[in-house]
Amino acid sequence: MPKLIPPARVLVTGADGTLGRPTVEALADRGVAVTGLSRTWSAPTRADRVVTGDAADEDLVREALADVDAVVHLAATAHPSLDTPRAVFVGNTSATFTVLAAAGEAGVRRAVIASSINAFGVPMNRHDVKPAYYPLDEASPEAHDDAYSLSKWVDERIGAYAASRWDMTVVALRFPLVRELDVLRKTVPQMLAAPGEAARLAREGWAYLEMTDAVDAILRGLTEPVAGMHTLLVTAADTIMAEPTEDLLDRYADGVERRRTFAGRQAPVDTSAARRVLGWAPTISINAPTISIDAPTISIDDSQTLEASA
Repeated sequence: MPKLIPPARVLVTGADGTLGRPTVEALADRGVAVTGLSRTWSAPTRADRVVTGDAADEDLVREALADVDAVVHLAATAHPSLDTPRAVFVGNTSATFTVLAAAGEAGVRRAVIASSINAFGVPMNRHDVKPAYYPLDEASPEAHDDAYSLSKWVDERIGAYAASRWDMTVVALRFPLVRELDVLRKTVPQMLAAPGEAARLAREGWAYLEMTDAVDAILRGLTEPVAGMHTLLVTAADTIMAEPTEDLLDRYADGVERRRTFAGRQAPVDTSAARRVLGWAPTISINAPTISIDAPTISIDDSQTLEASA
């Protein structure tokens, strides 16, 4: 695979968030300068430039884009319960449009945006709906019923618009639950103890992703030699559940088409597009330190070139 010159400076929105802080750390560790944008700051950041405010503020975003040649847009209201439906939808989509449009106008040609496994709408739908089939993939039919899921789906459409209008490469990553491994192991049992939660999570394939693998997908989105708009599911290779996946599907998704069988606790989510486009594959499991997967690794050498080797 050809070597690429990594971005010299990256704007990270939502830089104080759950995923924003590890992303800033990873970029800084690789010698990439970071402009961090966040509404508030809970602790010092390794971003060497700090901008405080809303990612939907056009003037602020234009200021933050000074000398930037790539964007990681993570700023969002991350759940429909965190604000009114209108505030969630308008805030999220306005921020995404503002960041990508300002970046395109400034000549930035690479962006990674945080979408969600909920973007197809089924997982948070209030009605008795199920996915059309397993494994879930990027073409799963939509059934939107909440403002957050709808906003993530629209964010992807905004990404496609930006890719077309400014000839940008935009990678939208459909993240599931993302936490560090120790946090996952502590909180998942508590989550699953809630009545009906295991059944609800069937709609998103009981998916999760460890933080290291999530950041790896972001870094690859910034540096892999791809063009155009790409929407990619990124999840762990297994589920958060203790039972075999086939048994779970028999119990919670009986009658839903299965396009293949699932061995053991294999996640019923198709991440092959992320492997094909980014060379990405998950490496960390909540059930074991690592999963044996032949995944390429990335590094930045002293000459600041990115190297991917299978």
